[in-house]
Amino acid sequence: MQRNAAAFRALAFVGVLVIGWIPVGAQTEIKLPKNKYKPSKDVELGKEAAAEVRKQYPIIHDEVISGYLTKLGDRLVAAAPANLKEPIYEYSFTPVNVKEINAFALPGGPMFVNRGMFEAAADEGQVAGVMAHELSHVLLRHGTANMTKAENPWLQLGQIAGVVGGAVVGGTAGSAIIQGSQFGLGSVLLRYSRDFEKQADLLGSQIMARAGYDPRDLAHMFETIEKDSKGGGSPQWLSSHPNPGNRTAYINKEAEQLTVAQAADSGGFTSIKPRLAALAPAKTMAEVERGARSGGGSSRSGSGGGAAPPSVGTPGQPVPAPSLEYRDLKGGNVFRATVPTNWTSVSSSSSLRVVPENGYGDLKGQSVFTHGVEFGVVTASSTDLREATTLWLRGLRESNPEMRPVGEPETLQMSQRSALASSFVNPSPLGGSERVTISTTFLAKDTLFYYLTVAPENDLAGFQDAFERVRRSIRLSSR
Repeated sequence: MQRNAAAFRALAFVGVLVIGWIPVGAQTEIKLPKNKYKPSKDVELGKEAAAEVRKQYPIIHDEVISGYLTKLGDRLVAAAPANLKEPIYEYSFTPVNVKEINAFALPGGPMFVNRGMFEAAADEGQVAGVMAHELSHVLLRHGTANMTKAENPWLQLGQIAGVVGGAVVGGTAGSAIIQGSQFGLGSVLLRYSRDFEKQADLLGSQIMARAGYDPRDLAHMFETIEKDSKGGGSPQWLSSHPNPGNRTAYINKEAEQLTVAQAADSGGFTSIKPRLAALAPAKTMAEVERGARSGGGSSRSGSGGGAAPPSVGTPGQPVPAPSLEYRDLKGGNVFRATVPTNWTSVSSSSSLRVVPENGYGDLKGQSVFTHGVEFGVVTASSTDLREATTLWLRGLRESNPEMRPVGEPETLQMSQRSALASSFVNPSPLGGSERVTISTTFLAKDTLFYYLTVAPENDLAGFQDAFERVRRSIRLSSR
């Protein structure tokens, strides 16, 4: 349902169902995590990010579908604990014509639900369960709680490296390396720890019961998502919502302690499915991301649709060899390193790159990153380094099918910590192939630090010593 700009600003919360509080026995107590930000910060971040989503994603402008989703969302909000519902929040519920099984909510209230979520769900309760889970992240203010915990100044801006490169590392816009970054919405705002995931599961279960849904439907939907993953799919939802473990068991246990309110009228769900099927074919996230780079959005993922990134020289012209002299580089409170003095630092909302002349910038209307190094952080999906790295890189390769691994990951040390180095061959925007190597180690329990190097294979010999010297110089903060 198309809304005018004024309505989006106001996001008036009307037609909310009044749902009585139902005795729920010994439900698990959920406490707000530590948060140094005011709720107004959540609203500010959410509105900014939601505007970007609406520019980049294929919004479904069908009044029946949008109205159905809004009614469902309003029912869940009405059933949420009163002490968690900040009056300043601006809730909205927007369907998007994207194939992957996913839904995400932004700080302060905006929520987006993929068509793929509806199509994978067996009934309304399963969709309501995922929405209640996402609403719980909003109510518990997990996005800004992540920012509170983060020492990294990139994280505190709410725009962390969900994108490797933030520019095209490779030959075409379609082969950009992306990890479901939600166009730079950020790991901090949309990537949660296992503790936060469990909180959202439990609070979501409680909200479901009060809204008239069986919380077991949430467990069933998670099982569907897991099956899709094991069947060769790549549920985007899982990349930002790590499984705390025993998910079905503890949700079912919580359900046993809850009394479900009068059953919600879910008749609208059966009419929504054929209406969705009549729409234009859903886009994949890879297609959405390609569209963002080819004029339908920003010139690079994560740029927020603003000005083009700065160029360092003229990509396509000869790139000078690394200097033998080095300078100190500081990445906020996260790391220190030394880099060649003839390399230029280029920071963005998603990463910190250090590149030689002519190694980064616009080439034929496309932002490219052909030579240099990049430092960044991503959310870990496991506490085991090899597994966490494998899961992350799997997502990268699915979004960048031309990227081929070279050998097996190599075990090494980075900042006196165990690390893994994984190498890939990828098409170079300069022609031929380039070598991309990504070294990973744990920065904290739920966070991987990565060090990426890239150079065309015919230039690699002249850069390899510099890449190795930079890696050996990295010193990570103690956390």
